[in-house]
Amino acid sequence: MTARSFDRKNHEARPLEIIPDFTANADGSVLVSTGNTKVICTAFLEEKVPGFLKNKNQGWVTAEYGMLPGATHSRSNREAAKGRQQGRTVEIQRLIGRSLRACVNCEDLGERTITVDCDVIQADGGTRTAAITGGCLALYLCLWKHRKKYFVPPVVGRVVAVSLGIKDGEVLVDLDYAEDSSVDVDLNLVMTQDGRFVEIQGTAENKPFTRAEMDRVLAMGGDALDLTQKAQRQALLDYGVDESWIP
Repeated sequence: MTARSFDRKNHEARPLEIIPDFTANADGSVLVSTGNTKVICTAFLEEKVPGFLKNKNQGWVTAEYGMLPGATHSRSNREAAKGRQQGRTVEIQRLIGRSLRACVNCEDLGERTITVDCDVIQADGGTRTAAITGGCLALYLCLWKHRKKYFVPPVVGRVVAVSLGIKDGEVLVDLDYAEDSSVDVDLNLVMTQDGRFVEIQGTAENKPFTRAEMDRVLAMGGDALDLTQKAQRQALLDYGVDESWIP
């Protein structure tokens, strides 16, 4: 097996760095770095809901995702210049939105919408999973800033995510771009802070995989995400979020 980036073993994730309040204007913001992948996550609260939720006494959490032109080695055009989003972008932001809605009780949120924007400023694999981990933090910081609006905390959980792969029968945790583009099996795993599954996206790129291999992937991914959620929790505590707000 080729040496991994950051001199990692197969079960190890890349170094995780979390910088809260990375931007001044958002209600909640985080720069999250997993190795050389860097994503800015910002969250804004609005006193309105989409039309399908009007007068239903519940809120909504949604997400948008994009890669800036300089995120990769060669410049990519802004999707706005093309007049439409690519299918990959739509699929990723729906995944992020679904994942973040697992963090809140929308009825306790009230008729409010929180939009979490995830902008990739540097891509080296795992951008969607970094966006979910960082987006959860931005969401929490937004809710904490507006905590006086709520009789009870609307938060019910946290989510973290990681990419995994199988290459030549070996499971790899937290794929960088070189690994992601060459694995036999590619999988993204989203879990709650207490180890429950939110979403599993898995595809055999070259070779079908067995149930036993799937079990190994989930076990190694769960172990890696336990460390990630602990770092996520510590970042919230260090920021000053009350422990009662942090499942």
